[in-house]
Amino acid sequence: MEIAFVIEKFIFITVIFALSLLVAMYSTLAERKIAAFLQDRVGPNRAGPGGMFQPLADGVKMFLKEEIIPTQSNKFLFIAGPSLAILTACIGSAVIPWGQDIQLFGRTIALQATDINVGILYIFGVVSLGVYGIMIGGWASNNKFSLMGAIRAASQNISYEIPMGLSIIALLLVTNSLSLKDIVEQQHGFQWNVFYQPLGFLIFLVCAFAETNRTPFDLPECETELVGGYHTEYSSMKLGFFLFAEYINMFVSSAVMATLYFGGYNYPGMDFMNSLLGPTFGPLLGMGVLFIKIFAFIFFFMWVRWTIPRFRYDQLMNLGWKVLIPLAIANIVITGLVVAFVNGF
Repeated sequence: MEIAFVIEKFIFITVIFALSLLVAMYSTLAERKIAAFLQDRVGPNRAGPGGMFQPLADGVKMFLKEEIIPTQSNKFLFIAGPSLAILTACIGSAVIPWGQDIQLFGRTIALQATDINVGILYIFGVVSLGVYGIMIGGWASNNKFSLMGAIRAASQNISYEIPMGLSIIALLLVTNSLSLKDIVEQQHGFQWNVFYQPLGFLIFLVCAFAETNRTPFDLPECETELVGGYHTEYSSMKLGFFLFAEYINMFVSSAVMATLYFGGYNYPGMDFMNSLLGPTFGPLLGMGVLFIKIFAFIFFFMWVRWTIPRFRYDQLMNLGWKVLIPLAIANIVITGLVVAFVNGF
């Protein structure tokens, strides 16, 4: 039984890892298509039907391009930077519940790699480690523009980790649990946390843009000021790792927001559909609903990128320290008072 359990978990983790890479790969195509639509142009349409093979062509190009390591760089850290970035991006999905337990071949399989009782803290730990890949890569390049991008990434991360963590504290006052599985189960049906924590969700959403270095908070790689930012000196697949890490982080951030605030795999009429479809296809439908929510968030990330101009750096810092942190603290106080009142002090 133990060997079967290990094999089952290994297969599930491999599938989730492959899905993350697949979503990241085709997010690049979706980004270019959405940008083309918003700017009234065509976008990729030559490689395969509708440009479907464009991500494959880009991947092959990344693998086959000449690999250049600057002479004066720290070679070990120059390679370690993108490696750490892609590693931390991929392991973030380990605690996300992708669906209810499913019956398959006479076995009950949990659609979650691991259910730890501090799942949210694990997510925050992984996210905070991700910035080290950017910092190490920018510093090791021995390029002043890259170093400026790394410094910006560090200060941006510090600014937005705090309000993001504070927004989660308010959510924990409502849910009384750090386990993502428990939080999802409490949102059964249509009892989604976004209705109880709308301000906390908005704060978390804004911070997610900064955490993933997405426009309007992409200051660490601002082309108009820093050439290419922290990855200016990178080429070949090391550059690809940085780019893939951004899209995987966007996918994981979307999954976390859907899980924490929008019910995860829950949807109205879920019990009826489970009884109708059975213990195998019912959970798969819930998993499909979760991915629809994730893709909606990914579309929103892309929509904002091609709609809102980049902030100035002082505006970015002011928003983090002078607006989001006071709002997050106020949200905690209000939530605590409401919870205390409902529970009768």
